[in-house]
Amino acid sequence: MADMKKRDDYTVEMGDMGRSGKAFDQTNNPPRPGPSAPILPSANNPIVPILSYCGSSILMTVTNKYVLSGFGFNLNLFLLAVQSIVCVVAIQVCKSSGIITYRDFNSDEARKWFPVSLLLIGMIYTSTKALQFLSIPVYTIFKNLTIILIAYGEVLWFGGSVTGMALFSFGLMVMSSLIAAWADIQHVLQSYGHSEGEASAKVSTLNAGYMWMLVNCLCSAAYVLGMRKRIKLTNFKDFDTMFYNNVLSIPILLIASLLAENWSSANIEINFPPLQRNRIILAMVFSGLSSVFISYTSAWCVRVTSSTTYSMVGALNKLPIALSGLIFFDAPITIPSVSAIGVGFVSGIVYALAKVKQSTAPKVGILPTSAPPMSASSQSARDSLKS
Repeated sequence: MADMKKRDDYTVEMGDMGRSGKAFDQTNNPPRPGPSAPILPSANNPIVPILSYCGSSILMTVTNKYVLSGFGFNLNLFLLAVQSIVCVVAIQVCKSSGIITYRDFNSDEARKWFPVSLLLIGMIYTSTKALQFLSIPVYTIFKNLTIILIAYGEVLWFGGSVTGMALFSFGLMVMSSLIAAWADIQHVLQSYGHSEGEASAKVSTLNAGYMWMLVNCLCSAAYVLGMRKRIKLTNFKDFDTMFYNNVLSIPILLIASLLAENWSSANIEINFPPLQRNRIILAMVFSGLSSVFISYTSAWCVRVTSSTTYSMVGALNKLPIALSGLIFFDAPITIPSVSAIGVGFVSGIVYALAKVKQSTAPKVGILPTSAPPMSASSQSARDSLKS
């Protein structure tokens, strides 16, 4: 957005002549300075946007987990529709107030962006299903695997490259995921080993979560790579992307919820029990608002700091999100689970450092992890994807 690209180093140059056209008389008494203005905190202090971004990320993850797993909630598509509606209303209010700006709806741009919105729906739906079956620490650790898919997707379709340091971080990500899965299964066997049927049911729940997590990683990578391609066609900014994503998602999510989800009175009673109904609805609305907070604070971080600092914040942010699952929910606290969080945290830092190092390195080929020479058929397929 134009207002986020402003420079802060304005200078004012004074001329040497007064209004009368004569040179200023240096002997004239200068005007007496008025009282100094109070010193206010700098609007560009990076601490505030960084803490705001971390807080909004934790807030959205915790509220989603609260709704999805607290009371047997199974209207996932309806939850996503409510979040999209709340997001559109919130950013429209901000636009009317002059806080943000984005493009008005255009049918031609909507047609170009519609495939990306479908990928977003797949990503967020599978995300809610994975979060429903897995603990927040395990979910956060496995989410790192998406980075690997995106990195190699960029190698295949955008001519990117993967450095040795990035490969090392990928190895740490895979290791942390394996440790987390092993720790989860071991905890279930130790806690429910006396009942074979109950232990088997718990392991099956974890396996379902791992499958949803795998699909979510694939959908997330497809969404990021697809959005990168489409943004070049539409030249969307942050809030343009948010607006079109949510506006195009609302009718699809509502129709899918009415057709695929159980809207019987008995199931509504299960999803919205009378004693917790107001809290669940409030959490659903709050999770929609938190998505607006994340988008705004992430853009704020990049504007006030830099993209490099933002990437480091994203890596460091994995730790408090994982810890929130240990604090607010009954995620098991064991040596393997804490070790998995630690390894995942380190892998994020190593990957962020690898990206920083790669961005400052001269643009030369990096072997053997750069894109290999292509055959004519492969080059034709790649060109078709870019068109």
